[in-house]
Amino acid sequence: MSLFIGLMSGTSLDAVDAALVRVHIDHPPELIASHGEAMPDELRAALYQLCHANQVSFAELARAEDAFCRLQATAVQKLLKKAQITANEIRAIGSHGQTIEHAPGGYDGGPAYTWQLDNPSLLAELTGCCVVGDFRRRDLAANGQAAPLAPAFHTALFRHPEQWRLVLNLGGFANLTVLPPASDSRQPLGFDTGPANALMDAWIERHLGEAYDKDGSWAASGQVDEALLSRCLADPFFSQPPPRSTGREYFHLDWLNGHLRGDERSEDVQATLSALTAASVAQGVDLAMQTFNASTPAALFACGGGASNIHLMTRLAHHLPGTEIYDTSRLGWSADWLEAAAFAWLAWRRLEHLPGNLPSVTGARGPRILGGVYSP
Repeated sequence: MSLFIGLMSGTSLDAVDAALVRVHIDHPPELIASHGEAMPDELRAALYQLCHANQVSFAELARAEDAFCRLQATAVQKLLKKAQITANEIRAIGSHGQTIEHAPGGYDGGPAYTWQLDNPSLLAELTGCCVVGDFRRRDLAANGQAAPLAPAFHTALFRHPEQWRLVLNLGGFANLTVLPPASDSRQPLGFDTGPANALMDAWIERHLGEAYDKDGSWAASGQVDEALLSRCLADPFFSQPPPRSTGREYFHLDWLNGHLRGDERSEDVQATLSALTAASVAQGVDLAMQTFNASTPAALFACGGGASNIHLMTRLAHHLPGTEIYDTSRLGWSADWLEAAAFAWLAWRRLEHLPGNLPSVTGARGPRILGGVYSP
């Protein structure tokens, strides 16, 4: 039995999530405590700019990395205080870092890359804990997509002896895990289905100055523009077979602007973006189940910030008739902390010299031990 901390800052750029996880050898891990450290506006703006920059200076990167790392350290320290434990009791921190750009196919014939802004050495120095970081590039080196990585954790937690299950993470982008029953010899499948909150957040910030659409109430005030939805769904990404992954470098406001006529009501665009997330998830479910030559599972379990978006969940139910939709608390895991907890578990896998990827998900040549270790 060991204690690990997982740190995750997703594409929504809203906070650093910190999850304290107890890992056991003989039964599933447990979430012990959690803390979310809000992203300061200045840092959020700097990171957002880096995500969309064609050129940046080393000084800009260094400033953002230092501020981000210190925010992570603050999250760790507050989590330890909340849990009333010391850094010496933590075996390791699993730090994902902040994704700046993800290009598993490279650009213009160049090499594949995925770039997470992080400084595990500084984090180890600031916290006094061992840190495991740089999880994605080992899978990429093995010809994988380096994403999504959470399906391995979903498999460890949620695979059922006899039932098919779907796990849907709704962060800035949506990724789907399809779990065959444990009695089925086939491996789980997982992939990004497309944008989740990223486009909706960017659109409401542009028009209302809000960071996100609470409960989806603004989207609910509009009408879905079916022609716009069809134009968006015609993007080749949505019909691309897995393995596949994506991010802000592909789906951003300029991408959306390319599909607009220019006379749409802003609330109707928001409603359509909510429908785009739900419809692309449903397409992903259909694609995955066709791959398995199986019927759609009876239950989907959502996690991530989008699981709290009431309107989005309603749209998802509309596009997945006959599928029961819950959040992962139904399975005993808070929807808000599952992804951060995954990186605590991946840190444990690294220290135990166990593979952290699923080749059936990422397309890597085989199982790989993920991450580098930074001693305190």
